[in-house]
Amino acid sequence: MHRTEILAVAIFAFTYLLISGRRLKVLPLNRPAAAVLGAVLMVVCGVMTPEQVYQAVDYDTIVLLLGMMLIAAYLSLAGFFNWAADWILRSAASPHKLLLYLVLTSGILSALLVNDTVCLMLTPLVVAVMVRGRLPLMPYLLALAMSANLGSVCTLVGNPQNMIIGHLSKIPFLQFSASLLPVAVVGMLIEYLVLSVGFRRVLMAARITRPEGVAPVMDRRLLGLCLGTLVVVFAGFVAGYNLAWTALAGGALLMVLARRDTHEVLKLVDWHLLVFFAALFVVVEGLNRTGLPDHLYDSWRGFFGHTATAQAWNLTWFSALGSNIFSNVPFVLVAGKWIPNFLDQPLMWKTMALATTLAGNLTILGSVANIIVVESARGHVEVGFWDYAKYGIPVTILSTLVGVVCLLWLR
Repeated sequence: MHRTEILAVAIFAFTYLLISGRRLKVLPLNRPAAAVLGAVLMVVCGVMTPEQVYQAVDYDTIVLLLGMMLIAAYLSLAGFFNWAADWILRSAASPHKLLLYLVLTSGILSALLVNDTVCLMLTPLVVAVMVRGRLPLMPYLLALAMSANLGSVCTLVGNPQNMIIGHLSKIPFLQFSASLLPVAVVGMLIEYLVLSVGFRRVLMAARITRPEGVAPVMDRRLLGLCLGTLVVVFAGFVAGYNLAWTALAGGALLMVLARRDTHEVLKLVDWHLLVFFAALFVVVEGLNRTGLPDHLYDSWRGFFGHTATAQAWNLTWFSALGSNIFSNVPFVLVAGKWIPNFLDQPLMWKTMALATTLAGNLTILGSVANIIVVESARGHVEVGFWDYAKYGIPVTILSTLVGVVCLLWLR
């Protein structure tokens, strides 16, 4: 390789080391800062020009994330998330039903909104509800994180990697959801069964203490506006309008109609995540320009097989492994270039969405949603690597196996 290509690979590897969850003592940067550093190094070292950097960013994905975050922010201001957490505790007749309700709530909300945002909003509330109800935190925190990943697989706005796949594949919103909704439903059922069996003694010994006092206050007018906007936005998705600008139009509509201080709303947007993805697009594009990903695909082409079914199965395990080594978003950005070489491109895009999303449940570091839940609850309970993995591994393997069977059956 030429000097520039060697520099690009080195910068990508260095950036990945920093964003993989292992902060170096000499350079204690968080994920967004590490990605920004990588993007700057690509320019400073001559790998990319500023003009190439601007072209590398997939602005549709950034705009789509921003639009969905704005809608989620208004739902939070309306008191929806507080109300939902309180309703779960009041409605559940037993700890097992409480677990089921939390699995369904987290999964459904993550399908409609971005899973990372749902975890950010719900984790403090779930912790407060469980502490108030004197219930064990571990099974419910795992349920929240895993369901957020599983539920998000069934829509193009459920998680960032699906958003990227939506823009690259041009698969219609409704067609994508029709194929992957059964995968999400079966996956959440498997998750519930695994957690119920694994925590059966803890759940059987637990007793729910009902919350005292009145339910959390909810701004019904604002909630009505949010729900109405969500309906209009998803109608736009189904009708085939641009996902990014449909979502942002919904967010802008709420800013006009809600009559709330927009400074308050914009503070709830996860700007760190937006900066992280923008910079990550640049770092991955720098790697792509070396041609290394194409050379790797040429070397592994025979591994994927010569029929659509074989390619789907092999891409599943390859994507699951790649997502846990490189993280799902960088993997999709790199491996997405290979999909045109497969026999059934729509099936392969859906397979990649399934595998990269469900693989997030394998370990704590498998997805940002997991990290958000674990870090937000750190003051109340420590979730160790194996505390998570002994449930995450069976949930991931079983949900992925059954999910691919469903996907192949429904194609």
